[in-house]
Amino acid sequence: MTVDRGTRPARRPVPTTRAHEDDLTPAGVDGGHGARPVPEATVARLAVYLRVLTTLLGEGRGTVSSEELAAAAGVNSAKLRKDLSHIGSSGVRGVGYDVSRLTAEVEATLGLTRPHAVALVGVGNLGHALAGYGGFAQRGFPVAALFDVDPALVGTTVDGVEVEHADSIPRVCAERGVTIGVVATPAPAAQQVCDHLVAAGVRSILNFAPTVLVVPAGVEVRKVDLAVEMQVLSFHVARRHGTVPAAGPAATPRQTPREAVSR
Repeated sequence: MTVDRGTRPARRPVPTTRAHEDDLTPAGVDGGHGARPVPEATVARLAVYLRVLTTLLGEGRGTVSSEELAAAAGVNSAKLRKDLSHIGSSGVRGVGYDVSRLTAEVEATLGLTRPHAVALVGVGNLGHALAGYGGFAQRGFPVAALFDVDPALVGTTVDGVEVEHADSIPRVCAERGVTIGVVATPAPAAQQVCDHLVAAGVRSILNFAPTVLVVPAGVEVRKVDLAVEMQVLSFHVARRHGTVPAAGPAATPRQTPREAVSR
């Protein structure tokens, strides 16, 4: 996943210099414990920790060591302890972390103490699959509204939610208290859809369209480009097979002054 931060109302994106992901801080995230702001990279890992903790909680586990939690989350234990220190959580030496308490602390930091109504725009193949995925509601993200412009889709239902015309985005999102919008439209339609969501008061958007969305300050956009992720995996496949060319331009022999003049 990548993050698009909207800081300008301009219609065309302007290249910017970005800090390292560990130095980026999402606005307003302080863990609820008076700690320093939580770096954005840490926020992403907290979501992974929560997934592991939820599984442990379901298994009836009371405690978990930092080593076990880190291994299950795919990080080292030092990074995990540093991440959890941002939310004021520390384990007990020789015992570990209380699973129930740590789960509650991470949920509070991620704003999961209440459900977030989700509106999904674009009920094509990808959008339909997303709309029918029950895991969103289980994790506190019920799909409250679906939108499309295809007459063949408008009026149909997906998992009990009626698909409405995209023209009704501002009204329906306001009525249903939508806080997160998902854009799963073709690229040419994505910016207009995004504008409608923002006009409806939606300030968090998950973008599956293969384009960069321009949003005003205060609106957070997370971009998911499946093709880009496949290309990154392709690179690693090629590297394992030794077919990745050496980085940089091909080296050329250094000329002596005499050779340079003779040419």
